[in-house]
Amino acid sequence: MSAQPVEPVALRNTPLHDLHLRLGARMVPFAGYAMPLQYPAGQLKEHLHTRQAAGLFDVSHMGQVVLSGPDPDRIARALESLIPADLAGLKAGRQRYGLLTDESGGILDDLMVARFDDRLVVVVNAANKRADAARLRERLPAEIAVEERPDALIALQGPAAEAALAALAPEVAAMRFLDVRTVTLLGAPGFVARSGYTGEDGFEISVPAEAAEAVAEALLAKAGVMPVGLGARDTLRLEAGLCLHGADIDPTTSPAEADLGFAIPKVRRRGGARAGGFPGEARILQELEAGTARRRVGLRPEGRAPVRAGAPLLAEDGTPLGTVTSGSFGPSLGAPVAMGYVAALHAQAGTRLLAEVRGQHLPLVVTPLPFRPATFKRD
Repeated sequence: MSAQPVEPVALRNTPLHDLHLRLGARMVPFAGYAMPLQYPAGQLKEHLHTRQAAGLFDVSHMGQVVLSGPDPDRIARALESLIPADLAGLKAGRQRYGLLTDESGGILDDLMVARFDDRLVVVVNAANKRADAARLRERLPAEIAVEERPDALIALQGPAAEAALAALAPEVAAMRFLDVRTVTLLGAPGFVARSGYTGEDGFEISVPAEAAEAVAEALLAKAGVMPVGLGARDTLRLEAGLCLHGADIDPTTSPAEADLGFAIPKVRRRGGARAGGFPGEARILQELEAGTARRRVGLRPEGRAPVRAGAPLLAEDGTPLGTVTSGSFGPSLGAPVAMGYVAALHAQAGTRLLAEVRGQHLPLVVTPLPFRPATFKRD
């Protein structure tokens, strides 16, 4: 029998699709969407421009899940049964990084939880948004409404981001890192979070889909703002030591292995006021106390050649130790950088390792993360 032809998978477009085409973006499939990989300026210039001025990113493919009900305090406490973060202590106008864990202690997704006066908004990764929303509906009390919003999400990152966005909404200048607030942009209601995925100061801006293009064009018209695609977004987050779900973290990795223990505060650990009560708590809490057999680390190859994801990591005597999960050239550093998992005994900063690349053994050094210090506005 002859093989049946495979029907191409139809990609979804974000609300900014037409704008990407007008700007000359090279579009690629990503998480079921047609997304801009880069624009005519190229990935290197887009990366450096974000560090020096401001980059505008379309992140509308990500999920925005609104949790509403009779009492935001009860929503926050209920959400703690799925996410080992201090959500009951999250005040209105603030957001927090968290991990959605499974019963084996693995990471189903990493996400941001924002609290407003009347609701919580959970921003999740694009590839996981349907599964995440389904899990929330299944596990949260019926009184809590779980709504996937089709709103656009735009990230504005870099030292010029505040001035550009404040020209449209002056009140954002008073925000600090991890603040959230409702705003009106060009007459459209939305919300802004002072956070991002680059290690730079900046904002993530949620607006109705029909308003997204006008808001994006208004921001691009401001001094120092240029469009940036997925390519530079990846190298920016790698320099910042930030994980990519599906690459650096997934259901086979635990929070302690991923060096994400900061996301699980004392109040949720043994002896805390609200210890445990989340999926995988036995493994997760034990590993946070006793350590793990492997750990995510930063890696600096000694030459100029990048070491890509999937490359085996070896001790200097050739003993297998782990695998690279993310790797690229770091434009801000003028050198390659990578992250990966290695046996805990070899995870100390300064440890020399080897990466196997096309039959050759390339030397690299375990390096503290992030590779480039963050510039968040904390004061």
